[in-house]
Amino acid sequence: MFFSFPKPQIIEKEQRKLLVRRVFTRVFVDDWLMKLVALLITITLWLGVTGLQATTTTRVRGVPLNLLIANDLEITNSPVTEVDLVIRGLKQRIDQILPRDLNVSLDLTDIAKGDRTVQITPQNIKVDLPNGVEIVEVQPNKIAIKLEAVEEIEVPIRVETDGSPAPGFELYSTRVAPESVRVRGPESYVKALTFVTTEKIDLDNSSNDFSVQQIPLVVVNPKITLVSAATANVAVHVGRKRIERLIVVPYETATRSGRASVTLFGPSDVLERLTPADITVVQESDEEGRSQLRVILPPDLERDVEVRDAKFRE
Repeated sequence: MFFSFPKPQIIEKEQRKLLVRRVFTRVFVDDWLMKLVALLITITLWLGVTGLQATTTTRVRGVPLNLLIANDLEITNSPVTEVDLVIRGLKQRIDQILPRDLNVSLDLTDIAKGDRTVQITPQNIKVDLPNGVEIVEVQPNKIAIKLEAVEEIEVPIRVETDGSPAPGFELYSTRVAPESVRVRGPESYVKALTFVTTEKIDLDNSSNDFSVQQIPLVVVNPKITLVSAATANVAVHVGRKRIERLIVVPYETATRSGRASVTLFGPSDVLERLTPADITVVQESDEEGRSQLRVILPPDLERDVEVRDAKFRE
């Protein structure tokens, strides 16, 4: 039997095949699960980076609209307060935007008073956006506004009360200090305002005079503001229920004499004690020099008793 040894070329070829098989096994077969996971992670990262670098367009809804107007003007209608923004830019930059932090400012300081329709464009608004993000569209793209001049006027203060005094008593009067207050607001609003009230003062079965210090003033319209004062002091005068009483008073002056029928209004207990002798009729001259008669009450009764009518017969 004869033996033959492989030729060197055949040995080298087999060795190359074996080397290739080992490399393939190590690269593709050994730890194949771990390598598959690594491959998937690599593909995911590549897709993510590619997506973040892509340009995208999105709509941001309900962004607050802030209207900037001149100090001597005020908006008196109810324009829109929110707008939608269509923005475009790198997805990575857009993803950084928090809609709740956005605010649109529209400068109207050059707009004169009157009814106006104002265009809203990406060019005439201000919005704090990241670099590389631009505004493509604004909706709505126009708003209607009414601008009025702001004025200040002086109006009286009216005292408001609640409840009733104690039985047998009534509210005589109230005094407020200051008697008036300066207010500021749109022209049409302040011209329609005839008075400002206090908060309600509770009479609470009262039978005596009392006072309230620093009671707040009330302005119903939110577009009108108080300028000179925000509170007032009120003195409340409470007394016994009043009645009317007719008293006939004889009188005699330097040139005239007769009887006066005087109708008085005041507390019943006071008027019942009053006699004709307590009342005086005097003769005076008016600014034009004409003679006239006047009823004078005792000084201590002038606050509570009112002369409602007086007829003089000679």
